[in-house]
Amino acid sequence: MSLAPYIPGEQPRDAGIVKLNTNENPYPPSPKVIEALKSADWERLRLYPDPACTALREAIAKQRHVDAVQVFAGNGSDEVLAFAFGAFFAGRSDSCGPLLFPDITYSFYPVYANLWDIPFKEAPLRGDFSIDTGDYREAENGVIFPNPNAPTGIAVPVREITDIAGLCAARNKVLIVDEAYQAFGAESVVPFINENPGLLTVHTLSKSASLAGLRVGFAIGRRHLIEALERIRDSFNSYTVDALAQIAAAAAVLDGEYYDEINKKVIKTRIRVEAELAALGFSCLPSSANFIFTKPPPYIGAPRLSALLREKGVLVRYFDKPRVREYLRVSIGRDCDMDRFLEICAYAVNTINN
Repeated sequence: MSLAPYIPGEQPRDAGIVKLNTNENPYPPSPKVIEALKSADWERLRLYPDPACTALREAIAKQRHVDAVQVFAGNGSDEVLAFAFGAFFAGRSDSCGPLLFPDITYSFYPVYANLWDIPFKEAPLRGDFSIDTGDYREAENGVIFPNPNAPTGIAVPVREITDIAGLCAARNKVLIVDEAYQAFGAESVVPFINENPGLLTVHTLSKSASLAGLRVGFAIGRRHLIEALERIRDSFNSYTVDALAQIAAAAAVLDGEYYDEINKKVIKTRIRVEAELAALGFSCLPSSANFIFTKPPPYIGAPRLSALLREKGVLVRYFDKPRVREYLRVSIGRDCDMDRFLEICAYAVNTINN
């Protein structure tokens, strides 16, 4: 089988490494998550978990102001996305046209399309790396993109998204908005779910809820979309979210006050780092995520700086692909982590001949 898999970010074993390469939240989970796990009924681990994730879905519904039947929970947003590709885009005839997503975006999308044998077309980002929503107005087999986009961090205005959702619904197609990074500066389209029957949002607790190691994601949409995801799930494995993950995730979802506070800290640090990079001669795309996409001065170059950062114990993400080869994606860490990153960037500016 010819399939190019997704390549995840490096997870080093050395605890001294500064990890700015996988967009994890630098702050710990809510204390209520830890307490919920400590209070769990461990005897029940001999039983299978609730396949419907009822308590978790009810928590999400309460926090997002939707009905529980409009929520689907899965083992990380990547699993939810995989099910969504199968539910809404696979099995179409060639006459339906290709699935549309940006040419620079989350690199799992083409992997899932190939896995499900779905024809797809990559719509080019504008010169400023923003999504041109006009490219999606004539979608014949659905649309998917993140908001904000990854790895650029640039958000799409909600009105443009709902316009596309309306056009997709008129053709009985689905628009999936991947809101993995929405909590760091973009507006969610969840409030527009009920008026857009073809709109599905996908979410993760890995970023904004500091639970990347837990693996819980969810989708929100009209009931018929959720039922389609359930059919795909139950064709593979009905028990996708383990019992402890459901307990911890529900506690996290309901502690919005804690997470609002730590994510505001991430945003504040991001703004500071963007300003300090600009002072060093770097350019940064306008980010609404918990990372920045930055271009070092030409005399340094992204590959060279990436290697220098690694040599000095700081990991960032470099994509050796057309249009983005001169950029680095840098996750926002704690202030001390970012100070170390900036120190190395300043060293590069001051020591590499321009």
